[in-house]
Amino acid sequence: MKFKSGISVLALALAASLASPTPANAASKICIAYDTGGLGDRSYNDATLAGLKTAQSQFTFGFESVVTDGTAADRGKRLRSLVAKNCEVIIAIGSEYKKTVEQLSSEFPATQFAIIGDATIESLNVTSIVFADVQGAFLAGFSAALTTKTGKVAMITTPSNADNYQNGFLAGVAASKKKVRSFVNYTATDLAIATNSFIKLGIDVIYTATSGSADVAFDAIVKANTAKNRKKNASDVYLILTEPDLYLTVTSTTSKYLLASVVKRVDRAVFDVISATVNNGIIADELDADLGIFGRRYTISNQGVEIVLKSKVLGAQAAVINAAASAAYAR
Repeated sequence: MKFKSGISVLALALAASLASPTPANAASKICIAYDTGGLGDRSYNDATLAGLKTAQSQFTFGFESVVTDGTAADRGKRLRSLVAKNCEVIIAIGSEYKKTVEQLSSEFPATQFAIIGDATIESLNVTSIVFADVQGAFLAGFSAALTTKTGKVAMITTPSNADNYQNGFLAGVAASKKKVRSFVNYTATDLAIATNSFIKLGIDVIYTATSGSADVAFDAIVKANTAKNRKKNASDVYLILTEPDLYLTVTSTTSKYLLASVVKRVDRAVFDVISATVNNGIIADELDADLGIFGRRYTISNQGVEIVLKSKVLGAQAAVINAAASAAYAR
């Protein structure tokens, strides 16, 4: 597994754009149904664009895209409009497209669909793309345990993601073989409250595994670290987040409190789907052969889940993190 320091998903795509284009099926038309917010969301949509740009630098293909307002009716309308354009593949961004893709894949069996973030559709013409959240959480837990000075680390996640994230995070902390206490808070909306409650407990490394903006959690951390009435010799509090689920605004003043980002390589997955399509193929790894669910699970071993180390102190531990991840998951 390769670790990078401070490299964003978009930057990776832009760097790849320097590669020489490779001839491909010029008749291919790639279609993307972006999730709510469209481009500029600093989340899945932007990560998708990064993968698209990388593919455009290497292959020749036509392109169509739509953006949904989030309603079921609009999702159906948008995907139907793409079906009518004879797309070689329609890539739906986000699990909220699940019901619509499931319906249309049955209605239009000759159309190939791909969905990012879901692996529940039992259809041969649907490529399911998912990420090993438990492995990403392991990286965060192990890194947090290596960094903490108070011996207390925590994770904030949503109730719907509790098992995967909690299991991975706790396993990562345990793998560090350090005397570290772990705490977990489940919330879908109250990041600030959860962050402040952890800070009051003396926790100095917090991993956020929710969705949307992490700015409120980051603000709480900065406020705690710069408070005039903070206890003497109190440890600074640091943040680890998950991209592209979460995003935040980092300035030169606050960047020192961001330890790392666990990255789901949505850009790589989108590139892989497009690459397979323009070369007249599909991604069809067995996710659940009995149910007929095929696609790909992105993991540490296939470089679909990785951690970007932002802190120089943590960066010095890259080899240790790499070895722990390989021992736990590399195959």
